[in-house]
Amino acid sequence: MAQVRLSRGDQLNTMIREFWSELPAIVDEISDSGRARVIVLSAQGRHFSAGMDLSLFSGDSNLESEASETGRRRANVRLSLMNLQRSFTALEEARVPVLAAIQGACVGGAVDLVTAADCRYATADAWFSIHEINIGITADVGTLQRLPKLIPTGVAREYAYTGRRMPAARARELGLVNEVFDDHDSMMDAVNDIASEIASKSPLAIHGTKEAINYSRDHSVEESLRHIALWQSGMLQPTDLKEAFVAQAEDRPASYEDLGEIRRGL
Repeated sequence: MAQVRLSRGDQLNTMIREFWSELPAIVDEISDSGRARVIVLSAQGRHFSAGMDLSLFSGDSNLESEASETGRRRANVRLSLMNLQRSFTALEEARVPVLAAIQGACVGGAVDLVTAADCRYATADAWFSIHEINIGITADVGTLQRLPKLIPTGVAREYAYTGRRMPAARARELGLVNEVFDDHDSMMDAVNDIASEIASKSPLAIHGTKEAINYSRDHSVEESLRHIALWQSGMLQPTDLKEAFVAQAEDRPASYEDLGEIRRGL
């Protein structure tokens, strides 16, 4: 199990410039190493995150490029935004599940972040806000693309158009979070228990399960069935299946090989 923790609690865990490169680098390293079988994403302090740090909206820290011609500048802005989007898409692309543990405020970019996780858990005092609409901009790094596939579209639109707070109880009712806990400690204990249970399964089977669920979200049933058939034709191996049955017969935990390291590039 790998623990990834936002650690600027005294500053509401706002997302400074370094965050956008450090987070995907950390998640990619964990996924590529093949040693951890699940990632728990949490935060220090009273609040999970207040979203993007205001310094990134200042004149010397925005997405504008130094190109003089308008078309080139705007094209570069597009690529910069896509790089920001990839910071959260890294969670979806990870070979292992990502579990998000959320307390207090989860605002703006933080909603973009947690909607890219596999599962979300919250404390009773947690709340969510698509805050971008309240400051005159459109959310652009994942919330508007992922949230309507996690909760009813009409409800997602209401919160996106109004910027209202969604309390933890309402998020649980809608299915945005899996479970709500009284406090941070009980939440973390439960999330770590779930992570341990996931880590006890075949990592290859978990990898395939995550691939199949993510693929089916954006494809038809027929396309998704073809996808899993192709996956199984190459990835279904007897080793883990045999170990699962033998472990059950011997009444012991199964022991599976890690996914193994992969390298990006040559």
